[in-house]
Amino acid sequence: MEQQRITPSFSSWRLSVAPMMDWTDRHCRYFHRLLTRRTLLYTEMVTTGALLYGDVPRHLDFNAEEHPVALQLGGSEPADLAHAARLGERWGYDEINLNCGCPSERVQRGAFGACLMAEPRLVADGVKAMVDAVSIPVTVKHRIGIDRTESYQFVRDFIGTVAEAGCGVFIVHARNAWLKGLSPKENREVPPLRYEVVHRLKREFPQLVIAINGGLRDDESVARELDALDGVMVGREAYHNPWWLASWDERFFGEAPVARTRHEVERQLVAYMEREAAERGTAWPSIARHMLGLYNGQPGARRWRQVWSDHRLKGLPASDVMERAHAAAFASAAVA
Repeated sequence: MEQQRITPSFSSWRLSVAPMMDWTDRHCRYFHRLLTRRTLLYTEMVTTGALLYGDVPRHLDFNAEEHPVALQLGGSEPADLAHAARLGERWGYDEINLNCGCPSERVQRGAFGACLMAEPRLVADGVKAMVDAVSIPVTVKHRIGIDRTESYQFVRDFIGTVAEAGCGVFIVHARNAWLKGLSPKENREVPPLRYEVVHRLKREFPQLVIAINGGLRDDESVARELDALDGVMVGREAYHNPWWLASWDERFFGEAPVARTRHEVERQLVAYMEREAAERGTAWPSIARHMLGLYNGQPGARRWRQVWSDHRLKGLPASDVMERAHAAAFASAAVA
């Protein structure tokens, strides 16, 4: 089957923020978009079952400002994946991504995530069903292997099989996933990073878009990987140190940076909090939690974070909490 036509040079996947359960919800993505215009944002994983039998608007609603934004799906049944992909396209997402990388036992019980790497033909069938169902890109995020077998042939054959079904974009977490004996957190730390495997995949599949994920925490490492690959996906470092994102448009896309201070970004997010409270009844703590790393490394950041984390203040308007946070932070040190 012909692969989706993707131009690898300066691809749409040049820089992205990883899908992270319990973190990259629509509020987090709105916040990240205040920091970078160009970076591709991903949803948390949404299972096909949640879209077949659950509250579809709750799982798929997002803010128009989030574009470009991709929907990550968890599932393995081709018909269910096709249905979910159609919903995602109808809802306005720019991409459908299939999760073949999550190693958690809960996900394994659902027969999806990293364990799918052992069934490349099933993944290919699911990808083909989605490619046939939608006109937006269908992509796959996966590991370089499962358990302790460090076989390049394994991941090469996985990509080759899935690419034949029409997938032109692979986001590769450069670690194995150990399906037994490690927690999801340990699976992000214990299996060694092997960037050279991802580089070899790009050399072997030059026609595909290959992006890398795993352990990338600074401009230098991102730039180094972009010299060899089509894209870089950053996970927890982007979440914990979000101000880093404010430099990405200029550094990695050659565009003017988002000309805002941290405080200006905070004020914009507070305006969003108050709009969400008025329109949806959303309590500000569920949004504020995503910005707690905004002032990392700045004088007074700890005190500012403490105020925003104080749920005793949740009855106050978010703008009042911001004033208290800055008054408390400025009392000990100026926050830029």
